[in-house]
Amino acid sequence: MNPTFQRISLEIPNAHTGPSLDGAIPDAALLDSYSAAVIAATQKISPSVVNIDIRQVVAGPGGYGRREARGGGSGFIFTANGYVMTNSHVVHNASRIEVVLQDGRKFPAEVVGDDSHTDIAVIRINADGLSPALLGNSQSIQPGQLAVAIGNPYGFQATVTAGVVSALGRSLRSQSGRLIDNVIQTDAALNPGNSGGPLVNSRGEVIGVNTAIIAAAQGICFAIPINTAKFVAGELIRHGRLRRAYFGFSGQDTRRGILVLGIERGSPAEDARLEEGDLIVRFKGQSVLSIDDLHRLLTESDIGKKGNLEIIRGFERLELPIVPGEADPA
Repeated sequence: MNPTFQRISLEIPNAHTGPSLDGAIPDAALLDSYSAAVIAATQKISPSVVNIDIRQVVAGPGGYGRREARGGGSGFIFTANGYVMTNSHVVHNASRIEVVLQDGRKFPAEVVGDDSHTDIAVIRINADGLSPALLGNSQSIQPGQLAVAIGNPYGFQATVTAGVVSALGRSLRSQSGRLIDNVIQTDAALNPGNSGGPLVNSRGEVIGVNTAIIAAAQGICFAIPINTAKFVAGELIRHGRLRRAYFGFSGQDTRRGILVLGIERGSPAEDARLEEGDLIVRFKGQSVLSIDDLHRLLTESDIGKKGNLEIIRGFERLELPIVPGEADPA
């Protein structure tokens, strides 16, 4: 007797659109949610983003004569009366600055102040009908969260890239030669011309000011935390510059204080015998939980005035007398 075979039909749930066996959200729905978040953040921040076109007088060929060179970058409006935040390296030593808004309007701009140590600058335009960006809180961000960058790379206006916050607490050497601490690392793609543009979260709030890339790498880009940028911008608007006290160490935020990563030679930190691996927890009797906390406590009135750093070194809690110096404004 010949065996009989029964045809059995198996239905496999669609891996992209149908429900999964464990009740997980389908891939298509996840992608739609991600796209919706990027679109919403972009729509919220886009009216605030500007293109910055600069002219700079430089030496001519062979060092003879002078000529006018052209450059540019990005920025974003952060007040209704025309203040624009960008990078110091975008506008430093510019002879002429023109700002182009998203609606195509063009305005001359003047430098209010720039701080090369944090790579933050403030310029101002005289215009109405502006849409200031909503500034977020960089203390609340976490690695892995959505990050959206918008700017004008290579002159392509309103270019959007998206990724995540890759890491926090990085250190980056500015063009002044000093380290910028607590920098945000992101894989949202940045290119020349993105400098000075905003890095935003899923709510369209600015969490950082895009500043640098590593040319030989892919997906390693950096932004100045917006909390640092807000402090610097406020000082630039009030005084035109920052007269800044400094200790001369590089550090990284931790949950308990600032971890010392390096000491500058000849600095107040070296004179005070601060060491790599020390954990700074208090200054002038006040708790220090972040680099931003220390920046707020370390004012120009502290220059040349002895204070005490409270640190944890190994299993010991120590107080180190220290005399802050004045950071070179150049």
